[in-house]
Amino acid sequence: MEQARAGTAAEPPPSPGTPCPGGTTPRPRRHSVRGQILDALRDALVGGELAPGEVYSAPALAERFGVSPTPVREAMQQLAGEGAVEVVPNRGFRVARRSARELAELAEVRALLEVPVMLSLAEAIAPERWAGLRPFAEATAAAAAKGDRAAYLEADRTFHQAVLSLAGNQQLVVVADELHRRAQWPLVGGQIVRTADLIADAAEHTALLDALTERDLDAVESLVRDHFNGGD
Repeated sequence: MEQARAGTAAEPPPSPGTPCPGGTTPRPRRHSVRGQILDALRDALVGGELAPGEVYSAPALAERFGVSPTPVREAMQQLAGEGAVEVVPNRGFRVARRSARELAELAEVRALLEVPVMLSLAEAIAPERWAGLRPFAEATAAAAAKGDRAAYLEADRTFHQAVLSLAGNQQLVVVADELHRRAQWPLVGGQIVRTADLIADAAEHTALLDALTERDLDAVESLVRDHFNGGD
């Protein structure tokens, strides 16, 4: 599911990776075919449908999605650039294996980038402006309540984009979003995320907005670090 970008609102179109009856996947309908396939592959990665260590060929994935291999190869090349898959010459693409150390390093880098920004925003943004971001937090809670990890992770990214956009630095938003996406790829060792885990993570968004509104800097820093260490 694709949520609205920071500062905008849009009705989410049907997900390109939603299976049709009989187990087939519908032909993409949103924006470019390549973009549709990229969205579908990202959903498959975070949902565990594409398993870490397994190699997938572009023609096989193209048949699954009912498209030609070209947009699949283009989408997979982008995912390779993001670190989600590795190119295997003459075979296809291998889904990257994630280690606990790699995820911990990503959490550390994200904290180094975002914690100072969040603290600065807490001091600079008028408390009443944070009310406008409540719908983004509510979207994460709604996705979490359904137990839909892919939808939750997309809503979580959208929430962070909305907050960081208030700093007025688009490059910050882009870099932070890339790090965020890298932290969302398949879980370590086949770990399973329960609906209760998603609901707890979603609650941190509301708590963060409360802390930002109250300009409670200690709470802001603690919440952001804890949220990153939880993988979102």
